[in-house]
Amino acid sequence: MRMKRIGAMLLACTLLGATLASCTGAESSGGATTAASTTTAAAEGGSEATPAEPAAEGGGTVHIWATGSDNVRQIFETLINEFNTNSEYAGQYTAVLNFQPSGTGQAAMTDGLAAAYQAGQENTEYDLVDFSGDDLSKIIALVGEDSFLPLDDTMIPNRGNVAAKSSVAPDRVQPYRGTTVILAYDSEKVPEPPKTLDELVAWMEANPGRFVYNVPGTGGAGDSFVRTSVYNYLPEEAITSADEQWVEQWDEGFEFLKSINPYMYSSGGSIVYPNKNQGSLDLLNQGEIDMCPNWADMVLSQRASGELRESIKITQIDPSFTGSLQTLAIPTIGSNPEGAAAFINFMITPEAQQIMVQQMAAIPLIDTSSMDMSGYEDLQGLDVSNFRIMSIGNLGTTFNERWDNEIAPLASIPE
Repeated sequence: MRMKRIGAMLLACTLLGATLASCTGAESSGGATTAASTTTAAAEGGSEATPAEPAAEGGGTVHIWATGSDNVRQIFETLINEFNTNSEYAGQYTAVLNFQPSGTGQAAMTDGLAAAYQAGQENTEYDLVDFSGDDLSKIIALVGEDSFLPLDDTMIPNRGNVAAKSSVAPDRVQPYRGTTVILAYDSEKVPEPPKTLDELVAWMEANPGRFVYNVPGTGGAGDSFVRTSVYNYLPEEAITSADEQWVEQWDEGFEFLKSINPYMYSSGGSIVYPNKNQGSLDLLNQGEIDMCPNWADMVLSQRASGELRESIKITQIDPSFTGSLQTLAIPTIGSNPEGAAAFINFMITPEAQQIMVQQMAAIPLIDTSSMDMSGYEDLQGLDVSNFRIMSIGNLGTTFNERWDNEIAPLASIPE
């Protein structure tokens, strides 16, 4: 009965994803503007995904699937255009984007792919899929590592230039860019930022109201801050495990979050946790606070565009917040593995890495000596080999629910 219920849920999510995709496809800012129609697979008993046309040997269309914020859509559009027109593969392959916005789109993409596997579909348009850490953990839990092709230097020659490895299915996915949550601060107010979590807490206590993190679940920076704060009290292996045994060990970390609540940003006499990464960054830029956790790429790209003051800097603390390696994987049920491998190989060239640095301040995963890092020199100080990767799967939902129940109500308590 449990498996039937799961199957029904997957079917519902998949059909919802297809509906959303068809609705957003007509919008200029939500759907895939460089892509063919998004295709999702239905579970057995429903309508199946349209099979892809078999790719010609060494050529054909490469369907790329991705989800995320609008800046992710924009960077993929730029990179796909470069791949199709100016790369060594121009004229040989044609890449198209199937993009689903973050939120329900993320669930639709992973559930749709899982449903296609479980329905036994073959030769689908799932040629290449872009995964973050949690999404990768979820899909591996649903369909297993063997559902993706093993990758090596023969099929992806540039793979050897990337030292970073995924903590999940390292031989089945290729990292191509990095990002990490850092401590963003106003250097005019904080000339010597904290170097450790203990120093950060001491600074909070000495400067009440000048620090904040965004509500978990509304942005990854807030997620990273609260989760690392809790997982600092757990064994190291817990940070990449979706095992529910760890839930019982969250208590000490949540007590820590309660202990720092009185020192958070306040307005109108009450503690306020802003929504979204941008919410805390706006408070920092407006001078309402002096420090907050945020994404390195978000801070640096907005500073480069003039949206943030030049005095806004970034630093890392020890223990660090979490970083993320964005990865690409080739499903075994795709129709063009050669083209998918070619696109991966392109993504880890200096040309593609340069585009990602300049357009979204992504942390490059190759040697930057041949790249122009002007305006993004801070990225060179972020060592991806030391990234603290978190991948806890569905425990993230449970974690956020506990924060909502135990920490959020404290925000309404006057100072």
